[in-house]
Amino acid sequence: MAENGASALPTTPPPPAGRSPLARAEPFVWLTARVLEQRLFAYHFRGGDAGPVESALDAYRNEDGGYGHGLEPDLRGPVSQPLHTARALRVLDAVGGCGGQRVERMCRYLTSVSTRDGALPAVHPSQRGYPAAPFVPVVDDPPGELLATGPVVGLLHRNDVWHAWLFRATDFCWQAAESLESSHPYEIEAAVAFLDSAPDRPRAEAAAGRLGRLVRGQRLAVLDPDDRDAYPVSPGYAPGEHHFPHDYAGHPHSLARAWFTDDEMARSLDFLASEQEEDGGWPVRWRRWAPAPALEARPGVTIEALRTLRAYGRPID
Repeated sequence: MAENGASALPTTPPPPAGRSPLARAEPFVWLTARVLEQRLFAYHFRGGDAGPVESALDAYRNEDGGYGHGLEPDLRGPVSQPLHTARALRVLDAVGGCGGQRVERMCRYLTSVSTRDGALPAVHPSQRGYPAAPFVPVVDDPPGELLATGPVVGLLHRNDVWHAWLFRATDFCWQAAESLESSHPYEIEAAVAFLDSAPDRPRAEAAAGRLGRLVRGQRLAVLDPDDRDAYPVSPGYAPGEHHFPHDYAGHPHSLARAWFTDDEMARSLDFLASEQEEDGGWPVRWRRWAPAPALEARPGVTIEALRTLRAYGRPID
């Protein structure tokens, strides 16, 4: 017993020497993850089937074809939102299920919430009255944003999905990606998500090249992880919320991979591997505003870290 009468909690021992990143991450996932991320982990790393992943995802689906119920942890409540639906598309893409009537219904939902130019708002006003992260404010007439639209349009093109809404949404993404001058790394990531699968490959390569020069010119990627303080953190971000080459180029076939030398990418991946914490999970680097969203986000971040390392040929098991 502790001196104050409470039971003393055991301290977390350091990971046993020689345990692989995957072996260290697995108990963390089973201990902390939602059913969806547990099923995703089993699919990606333990030979699990896609069906249970899709079944777990269905729990977040609404009658309007969109997704809600905290699928994107920083937006709480039952209502459908573009960011939830984008997360659902990423899950379906990961397990080869991005097609059919389910995606057709998703496109109808996306059409219903898009702006006149075909773009998606980050947060639809229906979120009002439910908890949301302070960095995704709810406004009455939100503008369309590349942040919400680019990843969705890119995934739909990647899976050869065509819908009438996509024509306007694709035009919006081209215009936004080709004119982007922001120092907002997440917006650049969204542009890359679109450009990596955009149908006009020469145009996409040209747009990506310009963005790469912007990233390097504005020092929006930490190229020396041992000297992170020398790189600016974008306004409104959490202290230390830097971005690294692997954040922009999550796999070696991304157009963003050409932005970085082999040595820069190797240092970035070394840093990513080193971020695994004693409990086996990877940290959330963005601003934490409530306990549950941060807890629910970490297993997804952990799965993506392992997938990125594996995509670049780093040993994880």
